[in-house]
Amino acid sequence: MTKFLTTAALALAVTGAALPAMAIDVGPADYTLMPGGTKMGLLYLQHLSSDRFILNGAEVPGSKFSANVAILRGLNYTTIGDETVLLQFVLPVSDISTAQIGGGALPVEEGLGDLTLGITYWPVKPANPETGTTIGLTAFLTAPTGAYEMGSVGIGEGTWTLTPQIGLIQGLGNGFYLDAVADVALSLDHTENGVEVSRDPAWQVQAMLRKQFSPETNFALGLSGQFGGDLTVGGVGTGQKIRRDQIRLYGSTFIGEGLQIQGMLARDLHVEGGFEYSTVAQVRLLKVF
Repeated sequence: MTKFLTTAALALAVTGAALPAMAIDVGPADYTLMPGGTKMGLLYLQHLSSDRFILNGAEVPGSKFSANVAILRGLNYTTIGDETVLLQFVLPVSDISTAQIGGGALPVEEGLGDLTLGITYWPVKPANPETGTTIGLTAFLTAPTGAYEMGSVGIGEGTWTLTPQIGLIQGLGNGFYLDAVADVALSLDHTENGVEVSRDPAWQVQAMLRKQFSPETNFALGLSGQFGGDLTVGGVGTGQKIRRDQIRLYGSTFIGEGLQIQGMLARDLHVEGGFEYSTVAQVRLLKVF
């Protein structure tokens, strides 16, 4: 006989992490080195939906999740000495319409999420981007500024997280590029209502094959894998971890002077310890100043 956890236990198991936790997602060409003085503003509008929750290798029936997320992001390419560096911030806002596990509705924490600040340096710059190699190193620091309550679902993590990341753009010729990124999220242990909450390091690897049809228009096929991040509450493992394989399709083009629109469709291929998303749809607007 399969024994499922009670709704209360499941609520503990998904504390603070209905949405993909601590992910620093990257899109095609994001690690392109721009001239110093370039500034960009980005707005992401994302919808996620799921009717499957996987815990300890079993599907929990009567589970649903639906949310809309807006993400504000600012980029500032500046120079320090002779080197170009990128300073950026990322701030998400969530609206969770459905959060249900095992037939029971869970409390949610909506609104502003955690603020992330980042700095990027490029130790390897291509002489010819069409066939050359670009490598960037980024440090992201996420502050616990968002709404968080243990036992509720939301986008706040309730703690500080440092995420070092390495990004690669490899020109393959004939308009083809490989975009690849790897990072690890290192979260501080924290105490909520006298209970210690800790999470193991969480890893993410992303790879995209991009075809640049023109300087303005591209299409890409990508894969993302997240693993690790086992969550422990009060010294007891919850069974919640980050194991998510996702396939993604991207298309982007400039529609005006310095204005780009990008669309993304994605779905999870395999999930352990969380909601499996059947639909992830995203529109990104980018303005170059």
